[in-house]
Amino acid sequence: MKNILIIGATGALGTTTTQTVLNETDNHLTLFARSANRINVIDPQRETVISGDVLNDHDLDKALVGQDAVFAALSGDLVAYAKQIVAARDRNNISRLIFISSMGIYNEIPASIGISSNLESNPILQSYRDAADIVEASNLNYTVIRPGWFTGGPVNYEITHKGEPFGGPDVSIKSIVDLVTKLLNDDELYSCESIGINKPS
Repeated sequence: MKNILIIGATGALGTTTTQTVLNETDNHLTLFARSANRINVIDPQRETVISGDVLNDHDLDKALVGQDAVFAALSGDLVAYAKQIVAARDRNNISRLIFISSMGIYNEIPASIGISSNLESNPILQSYRDAADIVEASNLNYTVIRPGWFTGGPVNYEITHKGEPFGGPDVSIKSIVDLVTKLLNDDELYSCESIGINKPS
């Protein structure tokens, strides 16, 4: 059994990951969010809910106590969030971090996909790139995930590595969560890598 912290527990990825981890593992979850009152606890013996702000040292440290792995699925000021989580490493002995970024941050989307969503054409992606760079420069056992656009649908995905062309424009939430669950259970899987995930064409 592992202790896992989900930061951003009320989002689509956070809630789906919670359900999957509870169904498929015996891990204990700490669910961290600003609006923790929105979290519907399914198994009180395996879920701890903490309300707080990632940018508050006290709140974050409280959530990190005793955790074996951290899954960060955040929106907003990703650069500040990444800096805060990395800085918390030394205070709390964080080892494993799974961090959600975005496709396109390395200009890896080929023209054949038919979308313009690379950093060079979409400056919104700069914060995703900067946050990924912060995580990659840390001493953490990290995996940065670069998903395509979120969709519904079953688990069906392929992985691309940093430096390889991205494989497709979208990916199901269930596919991302399947990958996240595997990463949380295996500390060596895609260790210290930035990987893309998309639905095969």
